Parts: sequence; structure tokens; C-alpha cells
Amino acid sequence: MGADGGPALTTDAARIHQPSDTVVTSIDSTRRDRIIVRGIVQGVGFRPFVARLASELDLSGFCGNDDSSVFIEVEGRQADLDLFAQRVRSDAPSMSVIVDLTAEPMPAQGTNDFRIVESVHVDGARTLISPDVATCADCLREFGDPSDRRYLHPFVNCTNCGPRFTVITELPYDRPFTTMADFPMCAQCRAEYRDPADRRFHAQPISCHDCGPRIFLEQDGIRIDADVVRHAQRVLREGLILAVKGIGGFHLVCDATNPDAVDRLRERKHRPDKPLAVMAVDVAAARTIATISDREAELLRHPARPIVLLTKKQRCDLAIGIAPGIGELGVLLPYTPLHQLLFRGDTPRLLVMTSGNLSGEPLCFDNDDARVRLASIADAFLMHDRTIAVPCEDSVLAVEAGTDMPIRRSRGFAPLPVALHRRGPVVLAVGAEVKNTFCLVREDFAFCSSHLGDMGTLESQRAFERSVEQLTTLHRVLPELVVADDHPGYSTRQWAQRYCDVNDVPLRTAQHHHAHVASLLAEHDRLDTRVLGIAFDGTGYGCDSSIWGGELLTVGPDILQVERAAHLRSFWLPGGDAAVRNPARVAMALLHEAGVADIDGLPCTDALSDDERVLLASQSSTGVGCVRTTSMGRLFDGVASLLGVRHRVTYEAQAAIELETLAASASSATELAFGDGLDFAPLLRGLVDGVRSGESRAALALGFHLALANATAELASRVVTGTDTIGLTGGVFQNRLLVRLLRAELQAKGFDVLTHRLVPANDGGLSLGQAVLGRAIARRDGIGATS
Repeated sequence: MGADGGPALTTDAARIHQPSDTVVTSIDSTRRDRIIVRGIVQGVGFRPFVARLASELDLSGFCGNDDSSVFIEVEGRQADLDLFAQRVRSDAPSMSVIVDLTAEPMPAQGTNDFRIVESVHVDGARTLISPDVATCADCLREFGDPSDRRYLHPFVNCTNCGPRFTVITELPYDRPFTTMADFPMCAQCRAEYRDPADRRFHAQPISCHDCGPRIFLEQDGIRIDADVVRHAQRVLREGLILAVKGIGGFHLVCDATNPDAVDRLRERKHRPDKPLAVMAVDVAAARTIATISDREAELLRHPARPIVLLTKKQRCDLAIGIAPGIGELGVLLPYTPLHQLLFRGDTPRLLVMTSGNLSGEPLCFDNDDARVRLASIADAFLMHDRTIAVPCEDSVLAVEAGTDMPIRRSRGFAPLPVALHRRGPVVLAVGAEVKNTFCLVREDFAFCSSHLGDMGTLESQRAFERSVEQLTTLHRVLPELVVADDHPGYSTRQWAQRYCDVNDVPLRTAQHHHAHVASLLAEHDRLDTRVLGIAFDGTGYGCDSSIWGGELLTVGPDILQVERAAHLRSFWLPGGDAAVRNPARVAMALLHEAGVADIDGLPCTDALSDDERVLLASQSSTGVGCVRTTSMGRLFDGVASLLGVRHRVTYEAQAAIELETLAASASSATELAFGDGLDFAPLLRGLVDGVRSGESRAALALGFHLALANATAELASRVVTGTDTIGLTGGVFQNRLLVRLLRAELQAKGFDVLTHRLVPANDGGLSLGQAVLGRAIARRDGIGATS
């Protein structure tokens, strides 16, 4: 993300493409230029900006949108035209991204005014789409001014803020192609929309109390249309659960300081332990519950308004059930006028703001669907009558050593593209089974979808299919190649096979950890770089049909060149998914592999029933019902159980997250070590000795993290060849303590260390890697337009 508060790709515009600084000139004192600007230039106030700039410089001509660009014809004195071209680049609206600007001279026409003309359609061309943007300061001032006609308007917006991606139904981005088409503008709004000097000039979602969408509340079968916000606030004060329709979907909302309300929400949502996000009315309120650095405060205020992971204060007013067992909170600030309305008056200053769904299901975004699927959770519904075209979850980010770390890339960032700097065929990459996103590549851009979640239910798979159809329709393309994960059991792989059979499209698969490394290289524009990729995660289908997850892969300089250089010592994973849900079982398997026979009295042993112990002993001895794995994620689970941190989990990575929290609390570390390479046997024996001698669990947890960082750095320095670049990828590298320790070790050895900045290290970033591998496969196999 940019220091100026814009999305990440705004400050990366120069990296996307460095346009020529030369504008063709004429010896005449008056000339006319035709300028084409490509990038995110629709829905961000670009045409009004151009019109104001032309007026300021006393230039004539016109500008408009087509399907892929803003086109400008501008006439005036040579010096003014040169300045105009310069300032189009330097002064462009903060939410725009200029990918390319070209100019060519044409005959002067003697015009004397500057106009914005109607959009035109160009066959085969598509523009880039802006993400949704939080309410800007100017709109908030109007919103809070009793004398303004938009005072307390729930949908106040302008060209600098408001919904974009979630209301678009077609391109180019004009009002008839948005879900605002159902709301004809009143005379006053239309006058603002047509006035080049107005902040709302060509603001497509423009509305006011007279012509905009309406909010209403439903409770106990009764619809309330008057004093809607007051009734919604009453619901929250009474400790009830409110379903709120936002920009990208529904949230489930309750008082974050009310333990009974939080516990009731968890019970109804079937979410016993996973942390709940908290919306604070402002940064000052957020500081009462969390420690916030300067960069974290900037992220909270960023126009994308992500959820930011912050260090939780030990003493605060939050209900204890918000984030049990961990040391951080997910906090966000209001990003819509409706949020601002909820916080007015005596509403609690801290509200739970969690996804509107049952755990494991897709986000609710339609009123009728919410009435059915959220009926067992919400006591009341705060709705509006504007349709959500594209559902979009909240984004999640963290900060490590002053640098942004994406955890979930969604609202506010999707669908900003990652530039690939090379054209090729249209590729659809369908992503992973959990934390799913898919990626559509056209021309020289990779478009990662918003977060879709886990693909374990039929509803989720239908949401995935609907989202693929929406994005391909918006871009008016059909895939020439589809890429899926190697794992034959993934529902995304099976969907891809059916899609390809029906549409006669070739299907290719990519190894899971190879795709992780490719994703990291793509976002750093290093696809032609030889790199040692350290890919640590939970489970990924290996080339030998076992489960990988603790991999050191040498990749490149051809992105398709990959070699498994080293890996974590393998062990039996008993019962597959049953082991994932029960870290105590993983701990027992690890101890057996390490040759630790005396297991009586250990926390992991005591957590198992007699029947489980008998079953695990048999499985570990025979391998029946087991699969061999090198999973680093499972090693974290097993260590967490061995130390008594967590024996059963209710959400992904729960044991590892709680282990990191414990390690971060340590004042000192127990000295521990791996064996040769990443042999965990000596480490486990050291942990067992520490547990039996009564050493601090926190010191043992920190010692584990230090030992892993030291062993990985040492192994990497031994196996790396032909490069000084090492990349860290995979879900384990959401562990900020491990990233900090390992990066320091590697940099001390002289390596250039790459970490994720644009897409998550977890499976949410996997589809980008699949997509760039697909492009390389297409070039190799002669598929599609590879020029």
C-alpha cells in the first residue's frame, strides 16, 4: 500500500509500466493532441479531473471513456499541452492507476470549450475496475452537517469514494451498468452529476435522500421504515444480534463489550473459537483495546479500510470471547455511511463485525437469501434495497517490521490486477480448497478474485462458479487454458475438469508448493529469476503422492523449472483430516517417528482417550490409515499439543496461532535444535525433556521458533545454488515471529529475502501462482495467443 493512503498498486504504477516522458510536439504555437490513458481510470473521477485540468490551463477539446481507456483530445498552446500531459500523470486522482499514457499530434480544429462526451464501445477492449473505497472526508463532512441536503444520508458518496466493484454489472463503468440504474437521479443530483466543477461530476453511485436507495429494518416479521437507525441501535443496546447489509455483503453485528451477546453469536454461528473482528468508531477507540503503531494506524484509515491485526491489550472492555487464546485482535474502522449511522448516539463504541454466514458457508449478500440463511442467527435485519452485484468479504492485513503483510485480499483491493509485463492467452486458475480465490489472466494482467473461502460445501462451490462467470463476463473473455491444483480430490480440480470437458478447453495442473513460489515471484516481478523458495504450509499434494508442506524448492530461471532441494523429515499423518482436527494425534505420530518411547504423562498423551492411544499406536506401527507427510503446519500442531497449548482445533491453524502467541510472551528461550537438515527428532526430545523438567512453556515455544529459523537458514545456505534470492511463502509464513527470525538469519548470511506484499502467503494467493505457471505452460505447449 502507498504511504499516501492509496491502494498498493497506486504506488506500484511505475513498476507496472514506465511510460515515455516524450509527448510529440509541433512547431506551431497551437496544436491538438490525442491522448490515450490506460489503467484504473474509470470510477475514480478521472474524466472530471481531466476536464478541470483542461479548464485551468485554458485548453479546449473533449474526453471520454471507452472499454479500456480514457481518450482525450486537447488543443491549445504547445507549452500548456506539454504541462497538461505532465500533470495528467503527476496529479491524477489518488485512486487511479495509470498503466500507460500515449500521445500523438493531430490537426488543430479551432475548438473553444472542453467537454466530457459519451462513452463508446470498442470491440475486444476492457478497462480495469476500481475496488470499493471508504467514505472520504468531504462526504463525511456533508454527512455530519445538519444544513447539508445529504445530512445522515446512508449512501453518501462522490467520485473519490463509495462502492465500485460491488455495484458493477457491465463495463464501461457508467450508471446504466451498475446496480444504481434502478434509482433515477433527482434534478439536484443530476445537476451535480453534469457539472464539471462539482465533486460528483460523473459519480455513478450518486444519490441523496430523495432519489437514493432506502434502508429498513425487519424484526419478528415486521418491517420498519421510520427511525430505522434508532431501532437498529436499540437492538444492539439490548444485547441482540443484528444482520447488517453493507457494500459487499452482510455482517453479523453485536456489542463487542457484551459477553452474553458475543457468546450467543458464537453459538448460533457455529464458531466456537475463531476470532471475531471488531469495528471501532475511530482510532482512539481502537487504542483502548489494542496497541497501534503509526503504520497500523495508517492502515486502519486507509481508503480500503481493511481489518488490521493488532496486539491486544491485556486489560480492556472487550468481551473475553472476542479472540480467546491469542494475543491479537482484528480491528477495522467504519467504511460506509451506514456504519457511521450505527455509531451515532449512545451505541457501543466497539461492535463485533463478522461475516454474515454460518461457519463454512459463503457470504450472504442478497436480502432474500439472508432472511433464510441468517434466520437462526440474527434477531433483526438492517437492510437496503440496492442490489450487490459482486459479493466481497473484508480484507485482512498485518504489519511486520513496518511492512504490510496481506492475510486476506478482498474488499478495497480486489479486483486490482497484478501486472505480468507479458501478454499471452486467457488463463483461468481455480485456486485451492481452503481460503479460495481464483485468478483470471488476460493480456498482461492477472486479476485475483475476492476471497471466497473454503470449498467444502455445495453452497461454496456454487458461489465459486457464479463468481467465475461474473468475472469472465465483465472481462468478456473465455479461458483458453484452465489450471488446477495437482490434488485429485480438490473440488476446484473436479470443477475445472467438468468445465474443460463441457467447453473443450485444455486443463493443466500445478504442484501446490511450486504455485506458492510462482505467486511470490509474480508479485515481485521476478518470474525470470532463479530462487530458492521455502514453502511451509499445512498440506499440499506432492509429486510422490504424499502430503508435502515443509519444502525447499529451487525454481527458475524458467518458471517451469523446479527441483525439490530439501524438506522436513517425513512422518506418518494418522487418519488424514482427523489428525488435522486433533493436534494431539499429530504429536503422538511425531514422537513415534522420533523414537520417543516414554510418552506417559505428557500433555498430548493425557489429552487422548485409551481407544485413541491404541488406534494411534497401531497406525504408527503399520501405516494403515495414514499418509506420509512433510507438513510444517502439522509440526506446529504437534508441538503445540506436546506443550499443552491446544489438543483439538475448531478452525484452521488454531494450534499454531496459539503457539505463536505463547512464544511471543516469553522473556527467554530454551535452547533447542533440529538434527541434520530439518530432522525434528532431536528437537522433540529436547521439548519432552523441557516439559518433564517443568521449564516454562513460553520459553519452550520461543525455543522452537528459534530452532526452526536457525535450522531452515542453515539448510537453505547449504542447498541453494546459482542465486542469492530466497523467497518465503506458504501459510506458515503468516507467523510473523517466524518470518522475523528467519528473515534476520537469511539476511545475515547475505541473501535477498522475498516475502508477500500484494497477495497472501497462504492459499489465498495460490491462484496467482497457478495462473503464471499456466501462462508458461501455454507458451511451452503452444496453447492460445502466446505472443
